[in-house]
Amino acid sequence: MILEALGSVLIGLAIAYGAGRWQPRRFHSRRLLLSTGPGAALLGSLLTHAVLGAGHAPTVLIVALGFSVALLSLLVRPARRLRRSATA
Repeated sequence: MILEALGSVLIGLAIAYGAGRWQPRRFHSRRLLLSTGPGAALLGSLLTHAVLGAGHAPTVLIVALGFSVALLSLLVRPARRLRRSATA
């Protein structure tokens, strides 16, 4: 259980760090990004462990990865578009 939780937090942190490096302008706050990733992964792993029970470590880590990606996608800002004037 402890190793699953630690692994999921590390997965979430890696996903958040990678997203911040890949698209830095699309996220509002780096602090929020780096705290949401591990938190979401931990939540996903705890929920999956509660549902499946012990002995399903690969599945727990995959679901933790999915939770982290899903919650980080909610933090993405839309890309800025160039505004055109009405006369152009």
